Amino acid sequence: MSRSMTRWANLMIVGAAVGAANGQELAIAGISGQRLAQMEQSVRAGDFKQVTSVVLARGGKLAFERYFDAGGPDALRNTRSATKTVTGMLVGIAIDRGLLSGVDARILRFFPEKQPLQNPDPRKAQITVEDFLTMSSLLECDDENQFSRGNEERMYLLEDWVKFTLDLPIRGFPDWVAKPADSPYARSWSYCTAGPTTLGPLLERATQQSIPDFARDNLFSPLGITGVRWQFQPLGAAMTGGGLNLHSRDLLKLGQLYLNGGTWNNRRVISADWVARSTRPHANAREDTDYGYLWWLQTFHVGARDFRCFAMYGTGGNKVYVFPHEQLVAVVTTTNYHVPGAGALTDRLLTDHILTALVDSPSAR
Repeated sequence: MSRSMTRWANLMIVGAAVGAANGQELAIAGISGQRLAQMEQSVRAGDFKQVTSVVLARGGKLAFERYFDAGGPDALRNTRSATKTVTGMLVGIAIDRGLLSGVDARILRFFPEKQPLQNPDPRKAQITVEDFLTMSSLLECDDENQFSRGNEERMYLLEDWVKFTLDLPIRGFPDWVAKPADSPYARSWSYCTAGPTTLGPLLERATQQSIPDFARDNLFSPLGITGVRWQFQPLGAAMTGGGLNLHSRDLLKLGQLYLNGGTWNNRRVISADWVARSTRPHANAREDTDYGYLWWLQTFHVGARDFRCFAMYGTGGNKVYVFPHEQLVAVVTTTNYHVPGAGALTDRLLTDHILTALVDSPSAR
C-alpha cells in the first residue's frame, strides 16, 4: 500500500475509498456524476485558473477526489488564512482542557512584558480572546484597507508581531461606520490577521506547549494528520494567522470533524459546545455572510434553493466548505494567490458545479 493510501486508510471517513468514486458511488451519495465531470472538464480548461484539487465527502464518505497539478494527494497545500480556523479549533481545545479560562480571557494579561504600550487607552485592557476570534476588537486593524495602521503588510515589516498588535490605536467610528452597539450582534467587524496571529503566542503561554506540539497532540494526531508544515513568526512562535500547509485530504478531515460535532472515529476531539459556538454568528462580515469564531458563515443561492455553510477561507480562493443540512464537505485548493477575485471564482465553482451536482442528482428529484 502506498504512503498516501496508508494515510487515507487511517482517516476512517467511514466507507471511504482511495481515489475517485465511480458513477454508481456518486449516485448513492446523491451527487450528479455528469455535473462533476463537467466541472472537471472546466477546471482542466482553465476556467477557474489554477485549481489544484477538489475533494468532496458526503454522509461521512469520500465521494469525489481530483488533483489538477503534479503534486497529487501527497502535496502540501498552503491554504493561507484557512489557518485562522485551525487556530480557533486550538483555542477551543485549550478551553475544553481547562488550560485557558474562556473566551472572556483578557489579552493583555498574557503579555505583561510588552507594556507599556503605544497609543495607551484603558479600553485595550478589556480586549478579549473572543474579540480576536470574531475579528471585532476595537483595535484599528483592517487588512482590506491599505491605509489601516493594522494592515497585515505593516506587521510583516517588524520583528515583534504581538507588540505590533497591542500597540495599535483604538479605531474611530465616523458617522458612516456603524458603531458596535448599532451593528448586528453588537460587534463591528473588520478583517484583521494580527488578532489571530497574537492568539498563537497567547496559546503557547496558556498551554505551556509550542503551537506545533499542542496541535499535534490534541488535534492532528487524533485525526491521523501527520504531514504538516507551519510558518513561523520572526520571534519563533508558529504563525497562527496564515500559512499552515496541509494535504487536501487532511483539510477534508477538519471540515468533517466539525460536521461530526467535534468527534472523529467516535472519539471526542473538540467539545460539541465549542463547535456549536464557533459556527454560530457573532458578527456580520458582509451581505449573506456572518462570522463565527474564525469560521465564515455564508449562504449560497442555487436556483430556488439556499445552501447554508460554515467555511474556512484562505487567499487565492482556498476553501473548505461545510454544509450541515446536505452533510457535505467540499475542499477546493488553488494557487490563485494573485488572481483578482479568486475567492469569488472558487465560490462560482462551488455554485455552478458542486452544489448544482446535488440539485441535479437523481436522489434530489
